[in-house]
Amino acid sequence: MATPLNTVLVGYGAVAEKMHGPLIEVCEDLALSAIVERSGERCLEKFPNVQVLKSFEEVLADSTLQLVVITTPNEFHFPMAKAALEAGKHVVVDKPVTVHSAEAEQLKRLADEKGLICSVFQNRRFDGDFMTIQEIIQKDLLGELVYLESHFDRFRPELRENWRDEDVPGNGVTYDLGTHLIDQVVLQFGAPEFIQADIRKQRTHTIADDYFDITLDYGYFKARVTAGVLVNAPTPKFLLLGKKGSYQKFGLDVQEAAFKDGIRPDDEDWGVESMDKFGTLYLEDHSRPYPTVPGDYRIFYDNVAAAIHSGVALKVKMEQAIQVLKIIEASFESSRAKRSISRAEGLW
Repeated sequence: MATPLNTVLVGYGAVAEKMHGPLIEVCEDLALSAIVERSGERCLEKFPNVQVLKSFEEVLADSTLQLVVITTPNEFHFPMAKAALEAGKHVVVDKPVTVHSAEAEQLKRLADEKGLICSVFQNRRFDGDFMTIQEIIQKDLLGELVYLESHFDRFRPELRENWRDEDVPGNGVTYDLGTHLIDQVVLQFGAPEFIQADIRKQRTHTIADDYFDITLDYGYFKARVTAGVLVNAPTPKFLLLGKKGSYQKFGLDVQEAAFKDGIRPDDEDWGVESMDKFGTLYLEDHSRPYPTVPGDYRIFYDNVAAAIHSGVALKVKMEQAIQVLKIIEASFESSRAKRSISRAEGLW
């Protein structure tokens, strides 16, 4: 067995504390060695054996740290990831990797030149509901597909003290949730031929976009991804339509709630959804619950470790992240210009 890679977590916000930290800790091929927490040492309450660092410069100077996981606000992703790669360290960056696609392209070139791993934490590829969508498609249960609807709706009418609601680069719901939803669609169906986007600021006094409705048009097939923070009624997480039937699923993947409850992701039942939460398969002559594939975010870090140790292919590649960023950039342009944008225009 290979020696676990010394891993440092840069930033200690809620996602780092409740998700990245536990996932790194349960990965046998990674060792959570250090956490950068500028103010205080709160991380020691949950991870008592880590070294607490007070600056990113300490990370760069420590030759024993091999993998750098960046969970800071989006505007800091590019300079930190670039500096870590230049220092000879492997890098994982929380989505959407960078604010601009050109920055992500720089990171890819740098990682390739140095023979280092650079990946993006696209954990929602490993949501149980999305993995179920993939299984249904693989089994051809719905026949030729014509439409996919993907929601991530919430009810948060009040603004929060959070950088995503502030006037900073990469803020807003499109860079936050849109990155996940677009990544899932492009992973499954490839790049669209056309994009039509409506991105808005719906809450009073909001600075950042808090609603998007983006159509990815493939000609034969259309996907609609949407999210809003003023939705106080049930909407389907997924609706998939085909010529043989439909699949509809409500509710979010169970892993996020488990992380928030402080449940450690190290048991056999991790990511397993209860039967009452299953989606429904509607076929021509009957309908039935369809078991949700157990979600498993642990796959991401297991894969990163294997890529570094053994050279296996990354599941989340930089070229995929770059394409998603280009589609987001094109979506903002589509919304601004109030027009459909074609792939032939060369924006993605």
